[in-house]
Amino acid sequence: MSKFEDFQFESHFFETDGLRYHYIDEFSSSDSIGNGETILFVHGNPTWSYMWRRLVLVFRNRYRCIAVDHIGCGLSDKPNELRYQYTLEHRIDDLVRFIEANDLRKITLVGHDWGGAIGIGAAARLFDRFDRFVLMNTAAFKSIDCPLRIRFCRSPILGRFLVQGLNIFSAAAMWMAVSSRRNLSASARAGFLAPYNSWSNRTAVYRFVKDIPLSSNHPSYNTLAEIESFLPQLKSKPICFIWGMLDWCFSPEFLKRFLQYFPDASVYRLEHAHHLLLEDAPDEVISSMENFLKRN
Repeated sequence: MSKFEDFQFESHFFETDGLRYHYIDEFSSSDSIGNGETILFVHGNPTWSYMWRRLVLVFRNRYRCIAVDHIGCGLSDKPNELRYQYTLEHRIDDLVRFIEANDLRKITLVGHDWGGAIGIGAAARLFDRFDRFVLMNTAAFKSIDCPLRIRFCRSPILGRFLVQGLNIFSAAAMWMAVSSRRNLSASARAGFLAPYNSWSNRTAVYRFVKDIPLSSNHPSYNTLAEIESFLPQLKSKPICFIWGMLDWCFSPEFLKRFLQYFPDASVYRLEHAHHLLLEDAPDEVISSMENFLKRN
């Protein structure tokens, strides 16, 4: 059982390349045991499965709710860069192996931040296993729209010192990614930051920032290009966007770009929510997702 006050879920582990990949797996109702529907929650940076705690509590009585922690994140193992390749491709590989090993089907993907690209990357390989898509402040296409403050954190020496040494990236997210500091309680702040409490435990945070492919010579550029080329196939599935409109990172411009691919998608614009929209507007996110799931 997790030790966090508002994250009282049993921990499970899946082994990938000899590393422990943490996830929670919650289902508390007998009503839909036979339908096998799964909501798969996939986080980005610098969060972890803790982000999904409210949604899991709401939806676990109707669906099997699974929330994963990427390697180096949350309660998963945190290897050094010689032991694990912190790339988009490897993230997708991990998730694909996890889905296949657990034989997950009828999946509703819920992806936030880089969890959107990772989840859609997995769906491109296992398309028949996915039924619906809920995307929140994310991207799944090439873009050079990267805020200066994030570009600064990508530098190999100073950036690494700031992100891994001083924990600038994670700590700053606790107030720069919410619309008001009042929206993030002390316990929530502690929960988000707990797994990233040392230089070595923040390797993934830095590597996520470094892995943003802003040019064609970046190692993850082709992977992201392949994900983007897959997007038109998603038109055959129900898709929903729930967007914090105050986000300066995955801004409303990213939502506009998505809607060029999916003009008929369900869209919920949360005008007063920032990047961590589940902290700013949990009730609105829950009701939006419930409406989408009921209609589809």
